[in-house]
Amino acid sequence: MSFLPNIDMKEVTRLTRGGKLGEAMALLQGGRTTAPPPAPSLHSPLTLPAFSGKLSGLLGRLPAGRTGIAPAPAPIPAGARFEEFSFSNQAGSRAYKLYVPSLYAGEPVPLVVMLHGCTQSPDDFAAGTRMNELAEEMGFLVVYPGQLQSANMQKCWNWFSPADQARDQGEPSLIAGITRQVMMAFEVDPASVYIAGLSAGGAAAAIMGAAYPDLYSAIGVHSGLACGAARDMPSAFAAMRQGGPASRGAGRPVPTIVFHGDSDSTVNPVNGDQVIAQSKASADLHIVEKSGVSEGGTRFTRRIEADPSGKSVIEHWVLHGAGHAWSGGSSAGSYTDPRGPDASREMMRFFLQHHLTA
Repeated sequence: MSFLPNIDMKEVTRLTRGGKLGEAMALLQGGRTTAPPPAPSLHSPLTLPAFSGKLSGLLGRLPAGRTGIAPAPAPIPAGARFEEFSFSNQAGSRAYKLYVPSLYAGEPVPLVVMLHGCTQSPDDFAAGTRMNELAEEMGFLVVYPGQLQSANMQKCWNWFSPADQARDQGEPSLIAGITRQVMMAFEVDPASVYIAGLSAGGAAAAIMGAAYPDLYSAIGVHSGLACGAARDMPSAFAAMRQGGPASRGAGRPVPTIVFHGDSDSTVNPVNGDQVIAQSKASADLHIVEKSGVSEGGTRFTRRIEADPSGKSVIEHWVLHGAGHAWSGGSSAGSYTDPRGPDASREMMRFFLQHHLTA
C-alpha cells in the first residue's frame, strides 16, 4: 500500500517551504488548501490527529512530552561561562552556545555536542537536558549548535535531505566545523569527543556518527532515526511512521546509546532498532538484557551489547509507556519527561567509556 495516496506531495512541499504550514497540513489531512484549521499554541498540549503529530515532528512541532515556553536563563556558577559564538564555511553559518564549567583549568577535557529538536534552541535544550549541570559536576565542555529558521521553518535539522547527510557538505560540515573550532579554541581531548541529539537532532547525531567516525568517539540518539532513513519529505513521513530503509553500517561499530519510548507516536520506536543495527555494523557482540524502574516510575528495558573485553559498545534503552520527550529532563525546558531514567547522565556514563584510538 502506498503511503499518503492521492496527495500532491509537490504542493505540500511548496506550501511548507513558503511558510504556509497550516495549508500544507490541511492538504495532507483532507486535500483542502482553504480555511486551514488554526495552528495549535506552543503553550498548551497539542491536540492534532496522529498523522499531524508525525508531520509536526518533521517540520517542527514536537507533539509529545511537555510543550514549553522559553526557559528563564539558568544561573551560571561562579567561574563558569555559557557564551555564544559562530562558525561559517561554504555551507553557510551557524551560531552556537558553549558551556565552559568552572572546573575547566586549561587541561584537556572531553567535549559533548548537543543537537536540539525542532522548535527548540540551544538555551532551551540546555535547560531541558541539564547537560550543563553534568558538565559542572564532571568537568567537560558542552556545545549546542543552533539551527536557523531560514534553513528550516521550524528550526529542525534537515536529516531527511541528501545534501545534509554526507561528510564535508551541508549541515554535517557545519556541525563538524563547530566541533573542530571549539577543539582549536580550548583544550579538548581529541579522543573524547561525543555527539547526541533529540528527535531531528537525534537523526542528525546518527548522521554525524556515520559520516565522522574519526571525530566522534560515541553517539547518543534520543527518539531519532538512522542515517539514510529518508531521502526527501515523503520518505521522511514514511520513516517516522514505520521506519526507513537505512542499511547496516560498514566497518567498525560506532559506540551508540539509544533512548526511545515505546509509546512514541511521532517517531516509531522501530527507528531506534534501526539506529542500533546501523551502528553495530557486523560486529559480534555479547548481549545482556536488563529491566528496571526509574525513581519516577518509568519501566524500562536496557539491552547491552558488549565486546569480548566486556565493555558496552551498544546500549538500547526502551522506555515503556514513554512518548517523544527527553527522558529524565527538566521541566525548565521543552519536550522533557522528568520521570526518568536520566538519559543525560546515562549517556555521559556510556560516552566516557569510549575513546578514539589512532
